[in-house]
Amino acid sequence: MSQQLNAEPDNDRRGTMNATFTKYKPIVYIVGLTAALAGLLFGLDIGVISGALPFITKDFHLSTVTSETIVSALLWGATLGALVSGIFTRRFGRKNTMLIAAVLFALGAMACSIATTGGILIAMRFILGIAVGMASFTAPLYLSEIAPQSIRGAMISMYQLLITIGIVLAFASDTYFSTYCRIHEVLGGHWRLMLGILVVPSTIMFMAIFFLPKSPRWLLMKGRKSEAHAVLHKVRNSTEEVEREVKDIEDALSHSQNGLQLFLGNSNFRRAVYLGIGLQVIQQLTGINVVMYYAPTIFKIAGFATGAEQMWGTVLVGCINVLATFIAIAFVDRLGRKPIMYTGFVVMGISMLTVGICFRSGLDNHPAIVEGAANASHLLSFVAIAFLLLFIIGFAMSAGPIIWVLCSEIYPLSGRDFGITVSTATNWIVNGIVGMTFLTMLDKLGHGNTFLLYGIIEVVFIIFFLRFVPETKDVSLEKIEERLMSGKPLREIGQ
Repeated sequence: MSQQLNAEPDNDRRGTMNATFTKYKPIVYIVGLTAALAGLLFGLDIGVISGALPFITKDFHLSTVTSETIVSALLWGATLGALVSGIFTRRFGRKNTMLIAAVLFALGAMACSIATTGGILIAMRFILGIAVGMASFTAPLYLSEIAPQSIRGAMISMYQLLITIGIVLAFASDTYFSTYCRIHEVLGGHWRLMLGILVVPSTIMFMAIFFLPKSPRWLLMKGRKSEAHAVLHKVRNSTEEVEREVKDIEDALSHSQNGLQLFLGNSNFRRAVYLGIGLQVIQQLTGINVVMYYAPTIFKIAGFATGAEQMWGTVLVGCINVLATFIAIAFVDRLGRKPIMYTGFVVMGISMLTVGICFRSGLDNHPAIVEGAANASHLLSFVAIAFLLLFIIGFAMSAGPIIWVLCSEIYPLSGRDFGITVSTATNWIVNGIVGMTFLTMLDKLGHGNTFLLYGIIEVVFIIFFLRFVPETKDVSLEKIEERLMSGKPLREIGQ
């Protein structure tokens, strides 16, 4: 931490400015990137189903409902994984929980690749989802607790960056196995290779995380002060900084309540939990995952008829998702969380509304596009795809990384495991609902109305940010906790 908790405002600002230009030890960035590998596996497992699902559906002769269930099984498993992660991280530590997740990733990927029925695949995807949920809970928590204050946002955003890289790698892998690789003719299907190849990065993740240090905050929670000191000396620049951080953490741990007890007995902590729930609901209702899960379907609706066109279009979506995430990493600790969120949600709202208007203007008649019968429809299809890609940029620079940043910052240490458990589980519950209903919404509401609905929702969310969300840039976790527990309005617990 670069400033004391009770510093005067002017000194606080000067400390913040100095921290912004601080050079940290290389191990800080190595630790951050290694922990963020959990996001890579997260992204791979989300992205792989997009290209595999059409082949699975054809192979097993699945209904729309069963196809939706295969997608959403991972999401419901992730909900369970997030719920149990609080227990695991508190008892076994953040690092060991990520190691457990890596093992489940590898076993789940292998089991999915050899499934013989749709039902078995659903069950194996559920188990794989448990690993995804554990990773989505633990990695941002670990990063928030080990990152220096002035680059905390960027380091947590690295986790989201690795998610986007995982998604695009999955899209590229799917495209290769479905379009260019012929070994599937011997092994029995494109989708088995698409799902099975994920064993390799799962193993790499396990080996990399094995060498990470333990969270200093968790070590202090367990009374292992000397070990916490040793870790902090590795990732901080001075003994003074280490001593100040240890004191702040010990002060935060002096509260006797924790977890559920704190939630039931402290209204200020409940406010933070409700804010975390709201933020995660917002992230999923932007509509990002319907784009990721059903990208080939959306490209087909827009008139891109061949499988190769749809798959390469999906790869393009993934690449833009990766590149736009760098916007958040570059500016989240400079401009702050809220300015980027406002910009992103305006971009997403305009994009979804435009895509909806394109579909309502006749783009649904995509066979005409395939036959080359309507130049206007050709134009509409490219406009729709352009704004779909603009939507990806808006999400990747804002709601994607920054909501994870905020949810790792707003909880007091004694209730952080519980708070992140609840908010992460909310993410996966809403994610599962969206995954299970998108194809049905397309059937019942129509393509245009579905995207218009998502566009309207983006605008409503801006009001939520104005009223409730704090700006946490350059504020220590302990200072945020102090302001929250003193009863300050949520939007004022940061700067």
